[in-house]
Amino acid sequence: MARPGVYQQVLLSDLQLRPLVEEDLPSVLDIERQGYSHPWSEAVFLDCFKDSYRLWAASQGDQLAGYAVVAYMAGEAHLLNLCVHPLARGQGVGGYLLKHLLATAAHEGMSQLLLEVRVSNRPAIDLYRREGFREIGQRPGYYPAPDGREDALVMVRTLSR
Repeated sequence: MARPGVYQQVLLSDLQLRPLVEEDLPSVLDIERQGYSHPWSEAVFLDCFKDSYRLWAASQGDQLAGYAVVAYMAGEAHLLNLCVHPLARGQGVGGYLLKHLLATAAHEGMSQLLLEVRVSNRPAIDLYRREGFREIGQRPGYYPAPDGREDALVMVRTLSR
């Protein structure tokens, strides 16, 4: 659980949210490799630079602190990837990114935000629940894991316009 005042600390820091650009990819790939046992490739990220995707960067000064990738389809937003640099975790960066992409998706007319999360990723599940997501199902064997496959929780949050 976030420390009291953590969002205020983020707001008072030099954290900036902006669209992710291709020039960010070296930093994105570095964070991705540190954050996931089976990271996305550069080709997967490059494929997301399309009109139906929203890519967000959270940066502190000239350093990338985290990023998010959201796909828009048929009036729904699907959070595909949200990752925070290990040194920036616990500082509210993930929550700040999530709040931003929820507000943006609602503003752009999306009806809900859907996501999958590893059943073992308690910090992420707790963050999503704090932000109003509810579990609507599971996807067995959805994620690759060191010892085979891992299930995903499917979570959703309705967006108000």
